[in-house]
Amino acid sequence: MYMSAGKLSGTVRKYPLPFFAIAGIITGSVLILLDFHPFLSRYIWLSVLLVGGVPLSYKTIRNLLRGKFSVDVVAMMAIIAALVMDQAFAGSIIVLMQSGGESLENYAFSRATSDMRKLLERTPKVAHRKLNGTVLDIEAEQVAINDVLIVRQGDMIPVDGTVTSGYSEVDESSITGEPMPVVKERGDTVMSGTINVSRTLEIRADRTSGESEYSRIVELVKQAQQDRAPVQRIADRYGALLIPVTLSVAFIGWLITGETLTILSVLVVATPCPLILATPIGMMGGLNKAAEKGIIIKGGTPLEELGRCDTVIFDKTGTLTHGKPVINRIMPIDKYHEVDLIRIIGIAESFSSHPLAVEITDYARERVGDLPLPENFLESPGMGTQAEVDGEIVRVGTLTYCMELAPDYGKLSVIEDIMAENREMVASFISVGRSLAGMILFSDLLRGGVKNMILDLKKAGITKTVLLTGDNEQNAFRISREAGISDYKADLKPEDKTNYVRRSLEDGLSVVMVGDGINDAPALASATVGIAMGAKGSEISSETADVIISVDDVLKVGDAIKIGRRTLDIVKQSIFAGMGLSIFFMIIASVGYIEPAVGAVIQEIVDAISILNAVRSRF
Repeated sequence: MYMSAGKLSGTVRKYPLPFFAIAGIITGSVLILLDFHPFLSRYIWLSVLLVGGVPLSYKTIRNLLRGKFSVDVVAMMAIIAALVMDQAFAGSIIVLMQSGGESLENYAFSRATSDMRKLLERTPKVAHRKLNGTVLDIEAEQVAINDVLIVRQGDMIPVDGTVTSGYSEVDESSITGEPMPVVKERGDTVMSGTINVSRTLEIRADRTSGESEYSRIVELVKQAQQDRAPVQRIADRYGALLIPVTLSVAFIGWLITGETLTILSVLVVATPCPLILATPIGMMGGLNKAAEKGIIIKGGTPLEELGRCDTVIFDKTGTLTHGKPVINRIMPIDKYHEVDLIRIIGIAESFSSHPLAVEITDYARERVGDLPLPENFLESPGMGTQAEVDGEIVRVGTLTYCMELAPDYGKLSVIEDIMAENREMVASFISVGRSLAGMILFSDLLRGGVKNMILDLKKAGITKTVLLTGDNEQNAFRISREAGISDYKADLKPEDKTNYVRRSLEDGLSVVMVGDGINDAPALASATVGIAMGAKGSEISSETADVIISVDDVLKVGDAIKIGRRTLDIVKQSIFAGMGLSIFFMIIASVGYIEPAVGAVIQEIVDAISILNAVRSRF
């Protein structure tokens, strides 16, 4: 491992203060060892103390005046005392520790706040308005209520509206999270941000762009990010306990020795370097370990919160499930053998690009091998496909579509019984000639290993697991039962998911929300920690979330929480060990047995112990 000169110089320019402090401390120390002019070393250390200590102290004081308490208060007091008492070497050590810790935090934890750029980039931009027999391209913001709009195949629907003419399928997955296109015809409503996937539609605008569904989701995300309560750093929380102890011991030491230098000695050994350095180093180790597993955590605060969470909420489609319907089984209801029926429907669907048709064709090829091409292929969007196979007209699609050519009413009771037993599944039907020949049942299957992950989460201290989905009650119940999730809510809109997360937070729970779609983004932003399935999920959910799973594996959620818990335990060990040693040496310094310069060296030993322990989080 090495760092190029260019990269090193860039790092120095980005974090100049700790490098300046290191150079000054080393230079001054070398001059002392060489028995060079002693005052020169003192001036070099003093320059480090002034150049570094003044801005650091000013920043800490400014934060205090703004009500922002931090662990840096003890370090600031030590820097000021070192300046007043002319203890440049001890002061320069404190400058190095504080500036180095701050730089480590900035390097490891810098989190780009979501400025909604990607979300806004995807907002529908163009609408095709029909007026006086012509079609004009206008900006989506210019659409007025009752405008008649043309939405062509492949277009994003610009505003919420009602279909006035046409028949097509619309991909609503970006809003609802559900993968199957929905048939839309005259009188049906459509939502902005969804995609028209097959035929041209004519719609009437029911809302303006700013009032439509997609804009509402954008606003939900913005509001969720603004409402999220700030989380105090772990170092600052423990630093709050150390400050009164430090001041008390320093005051008692002054009473005992009568020397003002005792105050500085206590402050130097009390400087919370285990908090300033060991904490970010431990967090960096956890972040790196997570990254190796394909888990991108956007900073130390989310990692820390993963270590404390007690509730995990999951989206269903694309998160716990694969996100696309797969064939559960094929059921002949006539003379056909299952393998023969698979071959017939595989041929009939082979020219279609519909997701279910692609699934059927792939399934057939896996079961029976190569398929001949269909003859006289015809596709009716939203209804199904028709083709000639072995001299017979075969239809695959909705029950109504199949019964147009095969009015086989005697089999309806059989079909109704099958559907009643499999209400959570999607069904396609098959007709051959004038007879209903069978059914294909599709389901969105639970990912492998999810049940074991849920059990592991409970063993790790997660007290509540919840499934939130826009899907129906039957599917939500089935998936939650199969996964071992304790609670579920179905038929939810994006704002319903967000409100559930907020209510959980109001109940005092620390909530992790896991999702993958645009519709999950507001809930991800509202949760204590939002985890996005980034491999196949939307860019918007990844932009909004605190954690991104970069591989298509929801089991990584369990890994992320385990890493968070282990990292937090190690950081606490470093903090308690460092604070305990600091308090021990404070007591010794308070009775006059430790000089400030010696105290600075002792503090470095304490730092080394704390840092070595913190490094364990990397492995």
